[in-house]
Amino acid sequence: MTISTLSDWQATYATAGQRPDAALHRLRDALSPDDPAWIHIASAESLDAQLGSLAQRLADVGGDTTRLPLYGVPFAVKDNIDVAGLPTTAACPDFTYTPAQSAYAVERLQAAGAILVGKTNLDQFATGLVGTRSPYGAVPNAFDGRYISGGSSSGSASVVARGLVCFSLGTDTAGSGRVPAGFNNLVGVKATCGTISTRGVVPACRTLDCVSIFALNSEDADTVRDALVDFDAEDAYARRKPRNAPSMAGSASEPRLGVPSEPQFFGDAQAQAAFEAALDEWRAAGAEIVPLDFTPFHDAAALLYQGPWVAERYAAVGEFIDTHPKSADPVVAGIISGGKNATAVDAFRAQYRLAELKRAADALIATVDALLVPTSPSIYSQAEIEAEPVELNSRLGTYTNFVNLLDYCALALPAGFRDDGLPTGITLIAPAWHDERLAGLGARWQNHRPWPLGISEQLAGERAVTATAAPAEDMIRVAVVGAHLRGMPLNWQLTERDARFVEQTHTAPDYRLLALAGTTPPKPGLIRGETGAAIEVELWDVPIAAFGSFVGLIPAPLGIGTLALADGREVKGFICEGWAAETATDVTRYGGWRAYIGARDS
Repeated sequence: MTISTLSDWQATYATAGQRPDAALHRLRDALSPDDPAWIHIASAESLDAQLGSLAQRLADVGGDTTRLPLYGVPFAVKDNIDVAGLPTTAACPDFTYTPAQSAYAVERLQAAGAILVGKTNLDQFATGLVGTRSPYGAVPNAFDGRYISGGSSSGSASVVARGLVCFSLGTDTAGSGRVPAGFNNLVGVKATCGTISTRGVVPACRTLDCVSIFALNSEDADTVRDALVDFDAEDAYARRKPRNAPSMAGSASEPRLGVPSEPQFFGDAQAQAAFEAALDEWRAAGAEIVPLDFTPFHDAAALLYQGPWVAERYAAVGEFIDTHPKSADPVVAGIISGGKNATAVDAFRAQYRLAELKRAADALIATVDALLVPTSPSIYSQAEIEAEPVELNSRLGTYTNFVNLLDYCALALPAGFRDDGLPTGITLIAPAWHDERLAGLGARWQNHRPWPLGISEQLAGERAVTATAAPAEDMIRVAVVGAHLRGMPLNWQLTERDARFVEQTHTAPDYRLLALAGTTPPKPGLIRGETGAAIEVELWDVPIAAFGSFVGLIPAPLGIGTLALADGREVKGFICEGWAAETATDVTRYGGWRAYIGARDS
């Protein structure tokens, strides 16, 4: 079958002379109300109203479709996201209301030219990672209907995987924008909390909720994310993107990816084999795989359902469930009602514990460019979930539940297929505001290991990855080579000054790397001459206001000068006075300080 990406839809309008009116009415007419992925399909009248608004937007920009990046592209939203004039059910018919205004995220997409064709099924009140807890029916896996689609954004993933729409919106509190992506061979974007407005979304845990994106390839996901990211002053939890947030172009040429030192697969040998194969592919793509102790991440994940955050779900819809006990799915009702007895003391104690775990988790994630985990440790049949609905659901969140609690962003990516033909996925995780950095890694993965688009055999195309963007006006880019590298003893001197990691790269090929004598902690020196090698360095953007105090910490024989990089750029960096070479040890052959320290300590 043929599945259309954003560029395919745009090419249809640009070269084939088709109008959105005809193409989208044909699409709508082909959608089936008996498909459990849909709760509501837009009426022909609703479609015509949107197409009229689109025509006006196009006229406002002088007929230039390039100024409407989603021009005429069909999309769907999870039915806990408001669309003006269409019912919102959150998969509970007795909860239904019809909003007068669309969610801010929907307004943003329509302003960019997208056309909504329907609202999709979900685990009721967005409570679950399985896609089976809905009175509108269980949404089957797009590849094998005996298996689960993943939840709670089950319908949103299904309609994209089958090519019914180009992209869709879900929500993500504990992994609902990632697990369905992994189970249906999609890209799933879980942006930094607060970057995409949640105004007009039925809350699950309001402090943690995110609007998520499902797309067929990484470029579509990036385009939709760009259309959605906008500060919404009417959303109390919205956050402004920092000026110095890392860019997509700043992805390291040889990224360090932190993986669980003892990954959990709950006995699923096929899932384990698929993840190990993905690690081999990342190594082949130039990445360094770094085993990490994931205990702080797992301990944080346990707080989400074993701690008082369940009370936040009760704050959202608990009173409705209390007054409509027969309206709720029994498993959903049991989970949400379990939060009513949490006390304020419980909440504060959990906050204290989370702060401790975040400090430990942040220290770990700072040593790598991103975490790399299985999107889910396993997949289950619908029958298995019916027999054991809570325990198996909990397992699915092993690598997702901690992300929003720790204020991280995440990108789920297709990673091939298991021996049984089911899709498998990996997820990249990074600190808040590293969304574009993850997008760069996603582009790298797509170029190295292109995947089929949804259930089709069409492969995702190759993407161009641009050069590193220049630093912001209030920042100075500095190359560090030794004790200031991530994970090294003086890295704190950068991070406490709000310096931002940019990329890992190399010097020009004529530098000598010296292990200086008598320094504590051990430090290297770089000296440029006629002979040498390309030495691994990290680039950091240091706020100008903090640059002087940073330089003031540098002892002789070191200093800050101009360093030449392998690609011809020149940046400020650590240099060394020549006299120090007389007592230093030449370690140039190791190609970098981290490699030398590793060899010395082995």
